Amino acid sequence: MKKVLIFGVTGQDGIYLSKFLLKKGYEVHGVRRRKSLSNSFRVDYINSTIFKKKKFFLHFGDVTNSLSVLNLIKKIKPKEIYNLAAQSYVADSFNIPKLTTNADALGTLRILESIIKINKRIKFYQAGSSEMFGKVVEIPQTEKTPFYPRSPYGVAKVYSHWITVNYRETYKIFACNGILFNHESPFRGENFVTKKIIKALCKIKFKKQKKLFLGNLYSKRDWGHAEDYVQAMWKMLQNKYPDDFVICTGKQYSIKEFINLVLKELKIPIKWKGKGIKEKGYTNNKCIIECSKKNLRPTEVDTIIGDYSKARKILKWRPKHDIKSIIRDMIDFEIKNI
Repeated sequence: MKKVLIFGVTGQDGIYLSKFLLKKGYEVHGVRRRKSLSNSFRVDYINSTIFKKKKFFLHFGDVTNSLSVLNLIKKIKPKEIYNLAAQSYVADSFNIPKLTTNADALGTLRILESIIKINKRIKFYQAGSSEMFGKVVEIPQTEKTPFYPRSPYGVAKVYSHWITVNYRETYKIFACNGILFNHESPFRGENFVTKKIIKALCKIKFKKQKKLFLGNLYSKRDWGHAEDYVQAMWKMLQNKYPDDFVICTGKQYSIKEFINLVLKELKIPIKWKGKGIKEKGYTNNKCIIECSKKNLRPTEVDTIIGDYSKARKILKWRPKHDIKSIIRDMIDFEIKNI
């Protein structure tokens, strides 16, 4: 039985990756940070019988602590390591750039250093992000597109990408970067725009909330499903040679288009009035969506759309969910909670 170690197991990707690997027959070891209170429904889900019936083990640790990382890898002796741990909320990275860098950039370095000290045969997956492309220099973005990050989060992820490439070439280890574009699910964090939109609009439908506040309605993203994307992570580590791959859908929607699709699914009529930051959404002459300057990023990423041709050709991977099925999945979850 293969042992696998997942840093950042309590995130949405960690949940789906754990489930996928358990079905594959892996012994899964997940790492979470110690907190005074457990207020995450994802942690509750991990602690449910779904995981306890399988070979799943939860450990406390932190990628910002070198000794913690080293000791965990020594103790568990995994065949594969997936680094999903990060301060992943882009807007927060402007307020806490040092913490973001420590976790998202140096955290990767700590794991790589531990691998070369303990066992160079450990396979390593590093979670990259489409935010590394930032102010895009070409459309669509591929593995060869130059990076132009527009946030401390994006910059930290660029460092992680290149330090992974550097250690792969220097120490001949099996290390891969997955440049994953936006991917959503019911387990998405509360601060991410897709979750924020769907949760709020479901509450508005059931008269549990009056209004949704947003920023730039015209940012465009390439949205996929986390359940599809974790399978690509695994496929990278089963490939004959270590390499880097863009994982995306190749389709793009604006925030406003996403909202309209959610409203259509919820059967809420909408009429838009105004322009720019003053644009508002009305249903039955009542304003339910409003834009606010405080929700704008200091530097915006206007458009992101990827090309997964390389993953399709080499990994035989392609996304199974479309935008409508992602939205339905997330809406069903929120309505059940309500």
